[in-house]
Amino acid sequence: MKAQGERRTAGAHGLARACALVACAALAGCMSAPPRADTSYAPTMPEPAVAAAAPADGAIWHDAQNMELFSDPKAHRAGDILTIVLVENTQASKKASTTTSKKDKTDLAAPTILGSVASLHGKAASIGLDGERAFDGSGSSSQSNQLSGEITVTVAQRLANGNLLVRGEKWLTINQGQELVRIAGIVRPQDIGPDNTVPSTRVADARIAYTGKGTLADANSKGWLSRFFSSKWMPF
Repeated sequence: MKAQGERRTAGAHGLARACALVACAALAGCMSAPPRADTSYAPTMPEPAVAAAAPADGAIWHDAQNMELFSDPKAHRAGDILTIVLVENTQASKKASTTTSKKDKTDLAAPTILGSVASLHGKAASIGLDGERAFDGSGSSSQSNQLSGEITVTVAQRLANGNLLVRGEKWLTINQGQELVRIAGIVRPQDIGPDNTVPSTRVADARIAYTGKGTLADANSKGWLSRFFSSKWMPF
């Protein structure tokens, strides 16, 4: 009796552990996946300056201070800072409608055999085929996106033609979560304004990501069971 009681206790503990694992999986499925760190958006540090001999006392110009008195203050080399003004506004819509129908009808008269019409159960053995098919389908889709703001990035590389490869990201920590903005692309020096800014519409091969994590992001995402019923694996 003691061994049987121990087995029942062990079984109860195993069932409790299984329920706890299922509950943890359900809670984890309800939470939104946090954004992953991406090194392709990491800032680029400026190249270290070449060591030079210490200037003599009383000199006006100090090379170590790197004062460019007559150069353009706009970003133009690796490690320089550039501000991108986000002015993204896109809209897309699509509609499709298809209607098809087909109707077939064929009648074959009863054959005449030895001068009499073939019959079956007292009725003429005529054959008639009648078929009708119809299809009516329609669909529509619309989407609009708007993103505004500013993000300051660094120049990762100056290309051979003078264009600048820029990238960067910004984290905003708010009461109930964190917001992340990432951008990477190629900028022409002539598109950079006097205030060292460039609109995002002038960024070539732009990759812009806006996401977040926290309470609001979790509340705005489906749980794992809802995602299963909405996935392609659901046959209904």
